This record gives sequence, C-alpha cells and structure tokens, in this order.
Amino acid sequence: MEDWVSIGYLFSAALFIFGLKKLGHPRTAPFGNQLGALGMLVAVVTTILSMQLAGGAEWILIGAGLVIGSLIGYWLAVKVEMTGMPELVAMFNGFGGAASALVALSEIWKYLENADTIPTGLELTVTMVAAGLSALVGWMTLTGSMLAMYKLKGGISVFGKWIKTPTWGPSWLNGVKVLLMLSVGVLIYLSIGEPTNTDYMWGIIGISCILGIVLVLPIGGADMPVVVSLLNSLSGIAAAFTGFIIGNSVLIIAGSLVGASGLILTFIMCKAMNRTLLDVLFKSFGGSGEKASLTRTKVGSDADEVAMMIDGAQKVIIVPGYGMAVSQCQHQVKEFADLITEKFDTEVKYAIHPVAGRMPGHMNVLLAEANVPYEQLIEMDEINGEFPDCDVAVVIGANDTTNPAARSGEGPLAGMPIIDADMARTVVIIKRSLSVGYAGVDNDLFYMDKTMMLFGDGKAMMSQLNTAIKEI
Repeated sequence: MEDWVSIGYLFSAALFIFGLKKLGHPRTAPFGNQLGALGMLVAVVTTILSMQLAGGAEWILIGAGLVIGSLIGYWLAVKVEMTGMPELVAMFNGFGGAASALVALSEIWKYLENADTIPTGLELTVTMVAAGLSALVGWMTLTGSMLAMYKLKGGISVFGKWIKTPTWGPSWLNGVKVLLMLSVGVLIYLSIGEPTNTDYMWGIIGISCILGIVLVLPIGGADMPVVVSLLNSLSGIAAAFTGFIIGNSVLIIAGSLVGASGLILTFIMCKAMNRTLLDVLFKSFGGSGEKASLTRTKVGSDADEVAMMIDGAQKVIIVPGYGMAVSQCQHQVKEFADLITEKFDTEVKYAIHPVAGRMPGHMNVLLAEANVPYEQLIEMDEINGEFPDCDVAVVIGANDTTNPAARSGEGPLAGMPIIDADMARTVVIIKRSLSVGYAGVDNDLFYMDKTMMLFGDGKAMMSQLNTAIKEI
C-alpha cells in the first residue's frame, strides 16, 4: 500500500507540471487550472491515505476542513469579479504562505510537547533551519500579501470610513529590513541549541510578520505586478521548506515548482521594467521619487472628432493600461473594437505590455472577462513592429509603458522596453489629465501633433466614443 502512496504523489506532481505548462498561454490556461486542481485533489486523497496507514486519520477534522475550504473557494469564485482578481491573487498568496507556516509550526510543536521525539545532530539542524525559514517566508508572505491586497484595493473601509493604504519608505527603512532579517537568522541559530525554547519560534513569527509589512509598505503601484509575482513565489518556497520538515515529497515538488516559476516571472517583469529585484524592494522608482513639473499644455479633442478620424482606418491597435483597470472599461473597449470591425471593416489588435496593470497578466485577465479573442492579444515584443503600419493607436490609461523618454537612455525610465505607440500614424490617448506616470517623467507622446487627447474617465470616454461611432 505504501507503494501506491508514492505512485499517487508522483501522479499528482506530474499533473502540477503539466498544469503549469498549460498556464503559459491564455487559450490553454483554463485547462491548466483544471489539471492543477486535479493534482491537488490527488495529493489530498493520497495524503489522507498515508495518514490512515500511519495509524488513523481524524476524519471529522479532515472532512470539516474540506467542506469549509470548498465552500469558501466556491463563494470567492462566484462573488469576486475579474477586476478584483489582483486583490484575490494577493490574498491567496498570503494564505498559501500562512498554511505552510502553520503546518511547520504544528510539526515543531510535536517536538516541544515530547522531548523524546526531538532529533539530534544534523537532523536537528536541518529540521530547525527548515522550520525557521518556513516561518520566516510563510508569515512574511501573509502580512506582505495582505498589505499588497489593500494597496491594490486602494485602501480599507473602517466603520464606513475609507482609509487609503499608505506608500511610505524613507531610506533608513532599508536598514530596518536588513536588521529584521539578521534577527531572524540569529533566532534560528539559537533555536538549534535550544529546540525546546518556544520563545525563539514566537520571536521568529513576530519579526517575520513585521518584515512582510516593512518590505511591501514602500512599494508603489507601478511595481505591484512584480511584488505580487514575488509573493506568489515566496508562498511556494514556504511550502517546499515545510515539505522538508514533514517529509512530504509532493509538497517539496509543488512548492519548488511554484517558487521557481514565480521567480522566473518576477525576473521577466523586472527586465521588462529595466529594474532589478533589489531596486524594486529597496529603492523607489527612479531613485528620488521627484516628479517632473508640467510646463506644456495640450488641447483636448472630443469623441466626435476621434470617431470621424477612425472612420476608414484599416488597422487599429488598442494599448490598455492601468487607467483601463481603474475605470473598469474593458467591456466598452470590446464594444469599440466590435463596432469598428463591423462598421468600418477595421483590423483590431491589442498591444500588451508585461507590467501593464496591477498584477502579472492583468490586462489579459480583464480583456478575457470582456470575451476579447485570445488571438487579438499580442505581447509587446511581437506587436511593436506593426505600429508603423498602424493607422490609429488607441491608448487607454497607459503612461510610462508608452513614454518615448525610455529610449533616451536618461532618467528613471532609461532602457525600459515600451509599447511603440508613437510610431503609429495617429495616436488617441484616453486619460484624465496630462499628469505624469509613476516614474515621474512627462510623456512627450501627449504633445505630438499626431496625438489626440480625450480627457476624462476611461469608461465615460469609451462610452462617448462608441456612441459617436454608432452615429456615423
């Protein structure tokens, strides 16, 4: 029977690997999720079987946990809109880290209750180091993810009053981060010498929780996709550490897969922003954080002018950005694309920047909610070559990701790959104002002669533009 347990874990790990592979493309991602869910089901059933073989399982507790967890998951899947996915993903990352840390804590607690079970020598060192690292990463992921969730929401409601989540990070806070990490290292070392001393473990948990908050607190909106990806990776790393403690191979494999894939995605997005991970965690975007003062003006256009200009356009590329997410106008954007395709026989594509929005793949998620065909969603590297042949580029709330200043080699955006919207014959930008983006750099694209500005909320402007197109 023990052989069947090993086979079950192997089958579960295979499902995780194939599911992760399928998540690499929007079209196959739903099937990838299903494979991952099936893999987790196999892992849970196999674990319960191994517990039964080891001397009996607490069926009431296991059943209650499965039922309650399934109901919560179903409720979240039904209730949370696609626009709330960044917050939900951040919360799931935190819960994943906390779950791993709790399992590790329960295992260590067994040692504390019965001194005879405490291992010795190298086994003791490995166990205590793994437990300490699991606590560090797990609890840090929980508090950091909860803060990230409220940053993505823009704040928290307390007794009916909306409190904005702060972004605060003086330079000396980096010293605090380093000091906290060193403190955890010292406590882990001390716990090896005194494994029965609970003060060390509670100290690690407390410092880790504070460290999660301190790490995420200074990070602003533009870096949130990187942070969410990193926290996802950390939740997997916490699971892998816990797998070492309890000797569970599938937990080690699954945690390593999540940790490695999350880190790869994190570095890909850092490269897309021309920033290192250390810069994201320890530096403000652009260093000083100073914003350029606006000295130029631009006369805005109206929806009727833009509609007349689009009439006859053979190719239109839509560039979604954070403004589309904030105004939640993805359905109006899809309606716009359908209208000009049907009325003017226009070819429509979407240019997707890797870090546009608030989480990895945020634009893809929002546009998928509006049923935009997957084949129309083109990544930046693939679509940039098409802008010189594009009649109209419609930019919705994207600023830094379309700023030509990135090509200059100077300033906060130096070297950051951008969407080449300025190469299109005509550019339409929907934005509330001429204000600078998160990098604090004025955007020359706004002031080009070929640029038409539609000042206002994304949803309101797209609705007006759709109405104007219908009246042509």
